[in-house]
Amino acid sequence: MKVEIYRNLHNNCWSVRDNKTGIVIEHVKNLHIKDATLVVRPAGRERVLQEGRKNVHAFVKGEVCTTGGVPLNICEVVYNPYKHFSFVEKVTGKPVYTATHIFLTSLGKAYMEVSP
Repeated sequence: MKVEIYRNLHNNCWSVRDNKTGIVIEHVKNLHIKDATLVVRPAGRERVLQEGRKNVHAFVKGEVCTTGGVPLNICEVVYNPYKHFSFVEKVTGKPVYTATHIFLTSLGKAYMEVSP
């Protein structure tokens, strides 16, 4: 099932919503997503910049994966509406729009698998 996952700042977890209905189906601390698309809605980002209030406009879309562990070759992926138009690799600042695997942690961090 395709889902959209975003960081829930109020509950300090990840909210998982059904891609078709937009309804939150669960809250989790850790999650592994495969065939991920990293989405930033421009209108939502603009609203954050104008109002100075956060809203859900950036999320990871993909399929929940229940197999395999975290690989050795990963890099952190971040998004800050005040600095970026998209998700970016934390170290290089290179934009990230898709990833084979995304790992969301209980610390609120996101990591993607990179080629060795």
